[in-house]
Amino acid sequence: MSVRRLAEESVQPESFAFNADNAAWAEKRIALYPEGRQQSAVIPLLMRAQDQEGWVSRAAIERIADMLGMARIRVLEVATFYTQFQLQPVGTRAHVQVCGTTPCMLRGAEDLRAVCQRKINEHAHETNADGTLSWEEVECMGACVNAPMVAIGRDTYEDLTPERLEEIIDAFAAGEGDSVPTGPQNGRQFSMASTGATTLTDLPARAATKLADAPKAKKSRPAKEEAPKAEATPAEAEVKPAKAADLPEGQLFARPEGAPDDLKLISGVGPVLEKKLNDFGVTRFDQIAAFKKADITALDDGLSFKGRIERDEWVKQAKALAKGVDEYVRVFGKEPK
Repeated sequence: MSVRRLAEESVQPESFAFNADNAAWAEKRIALYPEGRQQSAVIPLLMRAQDQEGWVSRAAIERIADMLGMARIRVLEVATFYTQFQLQPVGTRAHVQVCGTTPCMLRGAEDLRAVCQRKINEHAHETNADGTLSWEEVECMGACVNAPMVAIGRDTYEDLTPERLEEIIDAFAAGEGDSVPTGPQNGRQFSMASTGATTLTDLPARAATKLADAPKAKKSRPAKEEAPKAEATPAEAEVKPAKAADLPEGQLFARPEGAPDDLKLISGVGPVLEKKLNDFGVTRFDQIAAFKKADITALDDGLSFKGRIERDEWVKQAKALAKGVDEYVRVFGKEPK
């Protein structure tokens, strides 16, 4: 087991405090636990501190211990045990975790490590010259079938080649990390066989045959006075893709009226993606909440990351956010980022 210690005193801040939003989040998180069990919030609070600062300092450990009524040594034990916590400063734009466990090693992890050494720093846990990038080698992150892979923040980048990792690092170095699609980088769908589907490949044909053999339903005679069809809600009407000729060049959807929402509250959407969505005509939560399959497909193609919208549940997130943060917390058990 590796020895994990706090960073040198020379880089330790004198104090730590959650910002206003995170302080409010921490109060709600602590309140989720029964009286006398508030110490159970130690891992979420440490993770929130790391999200805010980029790493976990001695001051953050001591502050969280005081908030939870814990001995400081107990919080230190947690922070040094779990390797998800960074105990010294990391790159401000990306900290690349290269999986070096056997499946990834056999598939080229050592070449990925060499890329990090060449483009970031020869030594793990040390930043590049401008402090924006850092890297380390870690143990299995559970994407063995998509080896080799790395993790950056809370996203994984799989089926990598050294050349593709170089491109990803360059994107993060330029502050454009949000534009990089997550998951497999070779066109594979999730963890499907790299050569394509090998099972259940005849399902569409069988389904079509079954549909063709089904007895036709008899048409019912229409009533003399039919009720008028309900008009589409504004959100439903807004997300229907307009004809290309009716929209400005590069726009996929008719832009709805009203002030734009902060789409960055949707997990998986950063500043770069938010700008691209706005350019495509997507500006509001209720607009995304009303997306149909055709809308998702059109946006998938425009953003060039097939499947991410459904994988990250943008529509479900947007439906909750359209009703407010409290609804999002009720549905997902956490506040939006």
